Amino acid sequence: MGGVDAGDEGIRRRGCSCAKSDFLPEESFRSWGNYGKALMETPMRLKDRVLTRSMDHTELVEVKARSQNEMKKTLNWWDLMWFGIGAVIGSGIFVLTGLETREHAGPAVVLSFVVSGVSALLSVFCYTEFAVEIPVAGGSFAYLRVELGDFMAFIAAGNILLEYVIGGAAVARSWTSYFATLCNHQPNDFRIVAHGLSEDYRYLDPIAIVVIATICVLAVLSTRGSSRFNYIASFIHVVVILFIVIAGLIKADTKNYTPFAPFKARGIFQASAVLFFAYVGFDAVSTMAEETKNPARDIPIGLVGSMVITTLAYCLMAVTLCLMQSYETVAFEVVGWSWAKYIVAVGALKGMTTVLLVGAIGQARYLTHIARTHMLPPWLAHVNERTGTPVNATVVMLVATAIIAFFTNLPILSNLLSISTLFIFMLVAVALLVRRYYVSRMTTETNRIKLIVFILLILGSSIATAIYWAVSDGWVGYVITVPIWLIATVGIWLFVPHAREPKLWGVPLVPWLPSLSIAINIFLLGSIDKASFARFGVWTLIILIYYFVIGLHASYDTAKESSNGEERKNVEEGGE
Repeated sequence: MGGVDAGDEGIRRRGCSCAKSDFLPEESFRSWGNYGKALMETPMRLKDRVLTRSMDHTELVEVKARSQNEMKKTLNWWDLMWFGIGAVIGSGIFVLTGLETREHAGPAVVLSFVVSGVSALLSVFCYTEFAVEIPVAGGSFAYLRVELGDFMAFIAAGNILLEYVIGGAAVARSWTSYFATLCNHQPNDFRIVAHGLSEDYRYLDPIAIVVIATICVLAVLSTRGSSRFNYIASFIHVVVILFIVIAGLIKADTKNYTPFAPFKARGIFQASAVLFFAYVGFDAVSTMAEETKNPARDIPIGLVGSMVITTLAYCLMAVTLCLMQSYETVAFEVVGWSWAKYIVAVGALKGMTTVLLVGAIGQARYLTHIARTHMLPPWLAHVNERTGTPVNATVVMLVATAIIAFFTNLPILSNLLSISTLFIFMLVAVALLVRRYYVSRMTTETNRIKLIVFILLILGSSIATAIYWAVSDGWVGYVITVPIWLIATVGIWLFVPHAREPKLWGVPLVPWLPSLSIAINIFLLGSIDKASFARFGVWTLIILIYYFVIGLHASYDTAKESSNGEERKNVEEGGE
C-alpha cells in the first residue's frame, strides 16, 4: 500500500493549485508525442476500458483519497429523508402538474403520478443497495463503474451531468415564474426579450442567475448547514401543501372528474413520462452516502421514506386540484380564491429553492467522483479542507446551470431531462442484476452466458414494447414482447444462481424488481417526443467525442498508475 499512499500524496499536492497538472496531469498529455501515441492506441485503450470493472474497495478507498480531504460525516436518516423531500417536492407539483393535466392526462394525472412513482420507487430500491454497499459521492457513476465498466459509466456520467444542469435550469426558470405571480406580474415581465434569438431561447432570465448564485454560496459553505436550511424550507413547503389539500377539498366537486381520462391511456403515459421529472431529485441523496454516519441504516430509511412520502403528496395534490375545478382551468381563481395563488406561489418558491439546493449538492458530488477517476480534470475532485465540501465542482456545475437557465425555456428542458434520467435508472437496474448474478472467477462461463442472454432479452423486449407503444394503437405486439420479458426474467430466477448476496441491505424480489424497473423505465422512454431524443443523441455524440479525445486516455493512464496495477487485476470477461 506504500505505492498507493505516495501516489495519493502526489494527487493531493496538485489539487489545491491551479496549474496545468491539475487539469491534464496524465502521461498521455505531457507532450505532443505522447498524445499522438495515445491516439494511435485508442482501439486498445477503448477495449481495456470497456472490459475493465472497478472494485468496491477501489471506489471506497483509493479513488476517494484523490480528493485530498475527507468529506465530513454529518448526516443521518432524518437528514437524508428531508433532503429527499426537499429535492423532489417542488419541481413536480409546481412546475409541470398543471401543464400535463391540461394537455395530456386530465384528472387521470393522478394515475400518471402513480406510474412515475412506482417506477421511481423501483429505482430507489436499486440505488439503495448500491449506496449502502458503496457509500461514495459518485452515486450511479460509481455503481456502474463497478458493475458495467468504465465506458458505460462514462456514458451515464455525461447524462447525469446533463440531468442535473437541465434540472437546475428548469427549476430556476420556474422560480422566476412563481416570483412574478407573487408580485402580480406575468413571468416574462421579469425577463429580458432578445428578439434576435429563436422563440425557445429569447427570454433571458437574470433572476434565475441570482437564485443559482445564492444556492451556490449555501452549497459550498456546509452540507450540515444546508441540511438545516432544507429542514426549515421543506417544513414551510409541507404546510403549504396541507393548506392546498384542505382548502381544495372544501371546494371539491366530483363533477370535475368527468371526463376522468379525456386523452385516454396514451395521454396518461405521456404525462407520466414527463412527470418523471418530478421524482428525479432522489438520486442526489444517494451521492450524500459518503457524508452519512451509518449508511446501512440511514440510506434505506432516508431514501425509501422520502419517496413514499413524496408519492403520496403528489397524488393528494393531483386529486385535490382536479376536484376543485375542470382540468382546463386554474383551480383557485375559478372557485373565487384568487388570494390563494399567492400562498401557492410562496410554497412553490420554498420548494424550488430546496430542489435547487439539494440538486447543487448532488451534482457537485457526482462531478467530484467522476474527476477522481480523471475522466474529467482532477482539479474538480478537490474537497476543501475547511468546509469539507467540493467547492470547485460546485461552482463549475452551477455556472453551467446558470448559463442554461438564462436562455432556455421549460418544455425543452423537462423532456430532455426525463430521457437522461430514465436512461440512467435503467442502467442502474441492469447493474444490480449483474452484481447479484455475476462475480469474476466465481461465476461459470455457462452461467455468465445465460445471464447475458437473459438480460439482452429483457432489454430487447422492453425496447420493442416501448417502440410498439409509440407507433401503434394495437395490442398484438404486446402478446409477443411481454411474454419474452417474462420468460427472460423467469430464466434468471430459475437458471442463473446467485453469485453474491448483499452484506448489509438488499433489494427484495430479485430479479423481478430490477427487471420490472428496466421495463417501466424503457416503456416511459417510448412516450417522449422525437425532438427530445434528437437533442439527447446530439449530447451523447458530444460527450463521446470528448471521451475519445481526452477522457479515455486520462482514465486509462490513471488506472495503469493506480495501486501498482491493482485495478487491472479486476479485469473481467475478455481480459483474463
